[in-house]
Amino acid sequence: MLTVLCGGVGGAKLVAGIAAVLADPSALTVIVNTADDWQHLGLHISPDVDTVLYTLAGLAGRERGWGIEGDTWAALEMLREGRRLTEVTHRLREALRIAPVVLPMSDDRVATVVRTPAGRLAFQEYFVLRGARDPVTAVEFEGLERARPSPEAVDAVRSARLLIVAPSNPVVSIRPILALPGMEAALAQSAALRVAVTPLIRGEAVKGPTVEMLRGLGMDAAPHAVVALYRTFLDVFVLDARDRALTGSVAGAGSPGRALEVECADTLMPDDAGRRRLARDLLAIARARGVEIPVRPE
Repeated sequence: MLTVLCGGVGGAKLVAGIAAVLADPSALTVIVNTADDWQHLGLHISPDVDTVLYTLAGLAGRERGWGIEGDTWAALEMLREGRRLTEVTHRLREALRIAPVVLPMSDDRVATVVRTPAGRLAFQEYFVLRGARDPVTAVEFEGLERARPSPEAVDAVRSARLLIVAPSNPVVSIRPILALPGMEAALAQSAALRVAVTPLIRGEAVKGPTVEMLRGLGMDAAPHAVVALYRTFLDVFVLDARDRALTGSVAGAGSPGRALEVECADTLMPDDAGRRRLARDLLAIARARGVEIPVRPE
């Protein structure tokens, strides 16, 4: 009924807010970026999938924004048995008793590589080891030409009545999902109302190197640049209320020949109440356009 495309922390916050206000949280499906995945000491790590699972389960570390609160460093070996990443994620979701469906974008390996003056860096080297301090000149997705979206992810896009692009980094969290062969076409052909939430407030990202990446790729660090990345399928873009003056430039960045509607809301999610507030605002935007998703009474 409702599908969300997202990356890590920011997207996970919105997903948790939506799950909290839905009358039936199992009506929510989350398609999560896996281009940040890597292997360490033989362990396959899916940081964005983990963050979404831990946040939905109420286990995420509040101070760090990622990982499990009081994490031990134990690991499972299911992938070594030849199981699909989608299946492993399903098992973890069931073990954590999470109602929403959580899907990796693909069962195939896709790896984000960041080009910098220091050379080509694996995403985790750029982001964690080097603290995202290197200027970005290009972003590549190794393995993308051979990867395919999982059948479950494609079905979640095609069957959705409402599809939301979370306020995740548009370059390294959302773009890998869109770049999977066939995914953007599925989004463009979907009968869902397709809504994206701005990842920028007053020209800044709440968390992460979104601004630096957009500028490094020769784009404006502004909402209209984000719209340009989603223009082939987007129906509604939600600006932060503090950026209401940008409504005209955002509307003008939509796909030629098809009007892009712009709404404003408080997109900052500092706590659980903020997550639920934004979730209800998004569902109200959908309701005003004839897409009714049942919610819990306030």
